Parts: sequence; structure tokens; C-alpha cells
Amino acid sequence: MESVASESTHHSYHRQDKPKKSAFRPTACTSAGRGRMVKYFSNDVDIRTSWDHVVSAFWQRYPNPFSTHVLTEDVVFREVTADQRLLSRRLLTKTNRMPRWAEFLFPSNLSRSVYIVEDSVVDPVTKSLTTYTWNLNHTTLMTVEERCVFQESEDRPAFTLLRREAWISSGVYGFSRPIQEFGLARFKSNQVKAMKGLEYALSNLHGEAPQRQPCVRDTVKTATEKAKTLASAAAPQKQPQQYV
Repeated sequence: MESVASESTHHSYHRQDKPKKSAFRPTACTSAGRGRMVKYFSNDVDIRTSWDHVVSAFWQRYPNPFSTHVLTEDVVFREVTADQRLLSRRLLTKTNRMPRWAEFLFPSNLSRSVYIVEDSVVDPVTKSLTTYTWNLNHTTLMTVEERCVFQESEDRPAFTLLRREAWISSGVYGFSRPIQEFGLARFKSNQVKAMKGLEYALSNLHGEAPQRQPCVRDTVKTATEKAKTLASAAAPQKQPQQYV
């Protein structure tokens, strides 16, 4: 199916403080990555459906056939503030295979599971969903911090604008640049899967997911009914809507 996504991408190397780690405590920021060269990535995507639907689908992304690397997800905190914002913190477990060259640098018993914290803020007044994610382990090898903002389009309410940013750094002396390049490539690959997973959840919400095949007795029709449906059966079938 042809994609109708409108996407722009930017990435660069620079030295900077990475984003605030917590959506709940704006003064808390990372210390592990200070002073490192950081690989910065950003892109913008138009999602062709309303913000309300995107937020609903966001909470129903897992499991999906495109994100089999996501093993678990658990809500560890949730609160509705006085100004009606929804604050959530989730812990996700993911698995990612190391490249062959990395297996020579790190112990064979190094855990292949990565623990991810995801903080999110849903603001129904401004129609925005902001997420912050970062890894808890393997931080010497690589730290990946991501911020996503899902915002209702002002001039096109039926569209949702997604702004994604990522900061990738490594503390491995002499290998930080190739590790960051690998991290960026892996991040891009996982984000493609994430968008497909979101689209899958949106399709489910809109009732466009593949349905089970009807049983034989449900397909038995009289000759008259068959004649009435010949014309419609010959017409092109409606394809599931593409959201991103």
C-alpha cells in the first residue's frame, strides 16, 4: 500500500545537554550523558486521523505484529492533575540483538533485554500528547532518549502532527561514533515498526482489522441474492485507510 506520509528528517552531531528525563519533574535532567558527543535526530510526520483517535490507539499499540521486540509493558504510575492532564509512567522491556562487532567488546552474559521508562502527559485542553523515553540499563554502551509530541493540527483538525526527537550517546571510549551510528540506524528501524504498530491499532479502532472468515452456512445464499450482489462484487473493494 502506498504511503501518504509527509515526513522530514534531520540528524547531526553536537555537544549538548540531552532533554529533561521526566515529564513529571521538569527540573530533573540526565547526568550520564553530559560532556558526550550526542547524535541528534528529528523528524516530523503527518498522521491522517484525529488526535482523539491517535491518543486512543497510543494506549493500545501493544501487542502488535510489528513490535515483537517489545516483550512487556507495565503501568507503574498514573494520575489526573487538577488541570485535567493525565500523567503516566510505564516500564517496557524490549530485546534488541547486538551487532557482531559489539559481541567482541562486551561480556557474553550481558543481558539482551533493555528496560525502558516512558513518561507521558496527555493534555486535553491543548490537544497534545507528549512522551519521554529513555533506557535504564546498558547506559555505558549507549543511551537513547526520545521525546515525541502528538499535536492536533490547527488548520486541519482531522490530522495529527507528530514531532519526534532523539538524543543518542555512548560512553565507550574510542568507539562512541560507530556505536552512535548503529544506535541511530536501530532507532530508525524501530520507529518504522512503531508507526506501523500505531497504524495497526488505528485500524483496529476503526474496525478495519482483518475479520475471521465466515462459516459455510453464512455464505450460502439463494440465486436471487447472488444475482443482486454480482454488480457490487465486481466493483473495486475499499482498501483499509492509510493513516501515516
